[in-house]
Amino acid sequence: MKSMDSLHRSYAMAKFLTYFFLILGALIMVFPFAWMILTSSKTVAESLAVDPVVIFPAKWMLDNFKEAVASLPFGHLYWNTTLMVFFRVICAVLFSSMAGYAFAKLRFKGANVLFLIYLAQMMVPSQLTLIPRFVMFSALELTNTHFSIIAPKLIAVSATFMMRQAFLGVPNDLRESAMIDGAGEWRIWGQIMIPSVKPTLAALATVQFLDSWNSYLDPLVFLSDWRLRTLPIALNQFVSEEGAQYNLITAACCLTVIPVFVVFLCGQKFFVKGLTVGAVKG
Repeated sequence: MKSMDSLHRSYAMAKFLTYFFLILGALIMVFPFAWMILTSSKTVAESLAVDPVVIFPAKWMLDNFKEAVASLPFGHLYWNTTLMVFFRVICAVLFSSMAGYAFAKLRFKGANVLFLIYLAQMMVPSQLTLIPRFVMFSALELTNTHFSIIAPKLIAVSATFMMRQAFLGVPNDLRESAMIDGAGEWRIWGQIMIPSVKPTLAALATVQFLDSWNSYLDPLVFLSDWRLRTLPIALNQFVSEEGAQYNLITAACCLTVIPVFVVFLCGQKFFVKGLTVGAVKG
């Protein structure tokens, strides 16, 4: 009996500690978003107060949102950002699924070597290629165009690796049966393989959306025309030599992250499944 009681106490303590650290981690991750929402409703003085720090505003300044919208052409900025994100996500998912299928299922000479060379690109920071890309697009007179920030992201190495792992989890019997029935590679890829890895495609699309929506460096370097700029770049307008208007910045950030929350909430049920579906080869 004593051993059973000790076992139950140990189990209860382990369960308590598990939930305690999970809740603590969740609070740490939620805190920046809660602070952003609170700061967006403060006055300038409250947002800059340090001693003491003002947590809750004395009066909820919802006019900050109206002023933020009036200060920036949000409709135009949303259009520019959505246009960039659309082409980046669609092309990345399409091309990476093709390449992933080829590396996973097709047998051709030098496939492994080519895949290793392909993966080696992941070790090269994107910042390292920034100057060569700028020189190249300048020579082609493509700076100050959305093409300069979309083209380099049409093919994502990490996305190809992710799709390859997913396709490796699909049994080869499906492909072989389709080939016996006379199906070609394009039909096998589109009608058999793609439906089999839908969770991974949804997870990939979510990851690519978040990465593209938050893209800052490329638009900052390649787009000098304010009419072409995206939402993350436009937030710099609230920062001047006199200081930053943190209440307006956070109000604009709240409006900027709305699509991110919507996409993540809609795609979260596929997210974990999509990231783990290719972990075990079939």
